[in-house]
Amino acid sequence: MKLNLSPYQVLTISFSSLILCGAFLLMLPISSQTGSSLSFIDALFTATSAVCVTGLIVVDTGTYFSTFGQTIIIILIQIGGFGVMTITTVLAVLIGRRIQLRSRLVAQESLNQLTLGGIVKLIKMLVKTTLAIEFIGGILLSFCLYPDYGLKGIYMAFWHSISAFCNAGFDIFGGTNIFHYNTNPLFCLTIAFLIIIGGIGYNVTEEILTKHSWEKFSLHTKVVLTATVILLVIGTVVLFILEYGNTDTIGNWDLGHKALGAFFLSATSRTAGYTLMDTGALHESSLFFIIILMFFGASPGSTGGGIKTTTIAIIVSTVNSIIRGKDDVLLFSRRIEYDLIIKSLTIFYIAASFVVVATMYLCLTEDFSFIRILFEVTSALATVGLSTGITPEMTIYGKFVLILLMLIGRVGVLTFLMAIAMRNKKKPHIGYPSERIGVG
Repeated sequence: MKLNLSPYQVLTISFSSLILCGAFLLMLPISSQTGSSLSFIDALFTATSAVCVTGLIVVDTGTYFSTFGQTIIIILIQIGGFGVMTITTVLAVLIGRRIQLRSRLVAQESLNQLTLGGIVKLIKMLVKTTLAIEFIGGILLSFCLYPDYGLKGIYMAFWHSISAFCNAGFDIFGGTNIFHYNTNPLFCLTIAFLIIIGGIGYNVTEEILTKHSWEKFSLHTKVVLTATVILLVIGTVVLFILEYGNTDTIGNWDLGHKALGAFFLSATSRTAGYTLMDTGALHESSLFFIIILMFFGASPGSTGGGIKTTTIAIIVSTVNSIIRGKDDVLLFSRRIEYDLIIKSLTIFYIAASFVVVATMYLCLTEDFSFIRILFEVTSALATVGLSTGITPEMTIYGKFVLILLMLIGRVGVLTFLMAIAMRNKKKPHIGYPSERIGVG
């Protein structure tokens, strides 16, 4: 029986199905180093975190999971980073099958593309470029890890290259061993730039590789690159100032390493969730600032979450236009259409509502401070993965809330609601009179 599902529903169901498959595989005794079975809730949480490229964990990935379990996790991360429909399309192309219109529509929604034309060509380019960047990242990280881990270091290098590019934030160093590399420039910069490249979006990467000129870039690419640079710079400067004297984070480092640590934290805070210091030791002011960065997130069509850089750019430009009394909202001398303004404000409102409701609920079920709960909720919805260390200690109710938030954040808050919303078969052709009300 053929189900009349919308692209939004297909996208949500495909991610949910992959999560369930991953959870059952992670529950197998072979997935753990001790041969024990992971509980369903913890396996479901880990699989959701991997597929939704988040990075929140309830068991330590490096010490609990065996090589088999770690392989399952990195496969889930790679598929989650590409998107389920991207993988399906690639497999269909490889076996010579024709890509149907419905599959193209779902792939378009998955990659957040504006048009349907050239979607298969984009997917082919996406896969080739991703694998090439991950390979280069793995080679660079091997120079850092091979001296310490030998041949295992090469395996770890490529594992973390995939995790970083997909903005997942998982690591298999075990415990806090990754902190050993927090002042290693090659390690920090390689991970950071993998995160940044993965977070700007596939179509932006394509334009950079093919057009090579700012004047030839589309408005979307210009906005993404500008917003990304601004957020990186502001994030680096603010975190450098806030944590400058904190001896539990970067306070004891020399000036160059402090700047490197602040830059890495700024890059990872919006999208990836990698941490080279104790996040729980950050000042509350830093935690709150990182919450803002996480909420903003990465860019459309990328492996990162959040409400996206373009959404923030449109909202800021709209506010600026209203304050200046202008009729049009402009970005780089281009007028932003009204429907994009409404969509951006809707996404902001819905995402903020999810954060507020989830935080209020967890304040009732969890025995942690407000700022730590808010931090965890935002990290889950924005699929960032940074944590103050409270995730493993949460109740089953708290873990289920974070699981739902990670899924919503990966498919997109608007896509998720449109997937579950009732669809009217017929739209009423009724026009209603307008009337003004006072605001502000």
